[in-house]
Amino acid sequence: MIQNIKNTFIQKFGTEPFIVKSPGRVNLIGEHTDYNNGFVLPAAVNKAIYFAVGPNELNLFRFYAIDLDESLETAVDQIEICSVHWANYLLGVIAQFVKEGHSVNGFDCVFGGDVPLGAGMSSSAAIECGMAFAINHLQQFEYNRLQLAKFAQKAEHEYAGVQCGIMDQFASLHGKINQVIKLDCRSLEYELFPFNMTDYQLVLVNTGVKHALASSEYNIRRRECEAGVGLLQKYFPEVMSLRDANMEMIREHISEFPMNVYKRCSYIIEENHRVDLACAALQHSDFETFGQLMYQSHEGLKNKFEVSCPELNQLVEIASGIEGVIGARMMGGGFGGCTINLVERNAVPLFEKMINEKYQTPEGKKPQIIEVVIEDGTHLLSITGA
Repeated sequence: MIQNIKNTFIQKFGTEPFIVKSPGRVNLIGEHTDYNNGFVLPAAVNKAIYFAVGPNELNLFRFYAIDLDESLETAVDQIEICSVHWANYLLGVIAQFVKEGHSVNGFDCVFGGDVPLGAGMSSSAAIECGMAFAINHLQQFEYNRLQLAKFAQKAEHEYAGVQCGIMDQFASLHGKINQVIKLDCRSLEYELFPFNMTDYQLVLVNTGVKHALASSEYNIRRRECEAGVGLLQKYFPEVMSLRDANMEMIREHISEFPMNVYKRCSYIIEENHRVDLACAALQHSDFETFGQLMYQSHEGLKNKFEVSCPELNQLVEIASGIEGVIGARMMGGGFGGCTINLVERNAVPLFEKMINEKYQTPEGKKPQIIEVVIEDGTHLLSITGA
């Protein structure tokens, strides 16, 4: 795939490119905590978007999306939202450098990869981060990885119209092989924790269900969490977000909490605590405890935050009955997408066999099963000709 992208670049543009690898991500625990200023535990994985990039002297940006066989060309002084959906992720990143007062010189770019679409692995963040990294390298701007992650996030806000948190972009750029990132979504400070995959495999199973309700329900959940903060602030002015709250505070004034608001708030407080417990377990290579916390996270997402769906629940239930499965939960916004499963390495064939036997997508097909390995974040693969 990498050689194909590089060869296509040479055929189209006649020069030698440099290559950037920008990974997708998984989130092991800590779901819907990001916009509540809480903690998440993502990792960069071995499914990635690859970029072949090189300068041109034409005052043009020339893009080719190899997986779609689609091209876009635009003048360097005409960066604006366009009707080509994929191009906005790239143009939005360029726009951030321009807003910082930089002139971005013309360049050529061929990109493509193997981050599965609709699996909740953030192909959009991989595209944005790869583009930001490539421009930073090409023009020697010397922005650090956090600044590039913020550029990528703003590109998604402004050009793709998705008001995402920073977790996806942060994980794509800061990932380290065999380590997970405990990210504080308020301060953006982070710690790395070991995730030794010698004896274990992370396996995603795609429900085949599109996230039809995710965006509208996401907005409702945000409002419910904000309502909880508003109730608590009357008595505890120091509570600026659910990150600052605890269950004692809520119980003290439970009569004022609508049931939905109580359930959402208690889930977020418990999930933040689970991230702490999960990191402590990893420090002692205690994968059994880690897996139990994954199951608990799913129960909270299903019963308290109410963002799961029957298909996700079915997959977690099937997984929990298979010998060698240590933990399982839904991953991402909910209402479809993937489960993430922690499986003993020697049990992976049995796990995949049982999933295929017991689960069909709504279209009656076998589900997409994706084995992932934790790898380094966005980086150069080759600097030939750079």
